[in-house]
Amino acid sequence: MGTWNTRGLRGSTLEELINRSNESYREKKLALIQKVPTPITPITIDKQSRHITLAYFDQKSTVDYIGTVQGIPICFDAKESAANTYPLQNIHAHQIAFMKEFEEQGGISFIILSYTQKDEIYYLPFDHVYSYWQRMEEGGRKSFTYDEVDKSWQIHSHRDIFVHYLAMIQKDLDRRD
Repeated sequence: MGTWNTRGLRGSTLEELINRSNESYREKKLALIQKVPTPITPITIDKQSRHITLAYFDQKSTVDYIGTVQGIPICFDAKESAANTYPLQNIHAHQIAFMKEFEEQGGISFIILSYTQKDEIYYLPFDHVYSYWQRMEEGGRKSFTYDEVDKSWQIHSHRDIFVHYLAMIQKDLDRRD
């Protein structure tokens, strides 16, 4: 049997790949991670079918995913970029604030960033993201570049786990000790 290759799933979005990975983690009893639903406000509801026909997205309150890995609380957001520069405006201030508070409570916060043109996915520890954020707030760049991302944090697939980020969580934990 040949090796599994992510190129066969190029049409799948990052969130779909993460959802499948989280399902594998749950089945293997390695982690329990849930997708945080995006809150919406209905505008128009079809009275007969009782379906929402028009709505708008509320401002997100937290991050895309939250859960626990072997008793360790984690939260993260999934981001995609087709360019070599990632604009920090794609990360919201309330997300940074939530992730910072989550870390202060002993949890692990991070971003999973997919560079779609390169077919590469990275784990960005919160302290890395926060340093880019602080640089922007101090009047510096309003983005970070692909070259700034530490390539040792690249996430690879492993068997049926498309985005195997647990290995990076372990790396993150090891450097905190």
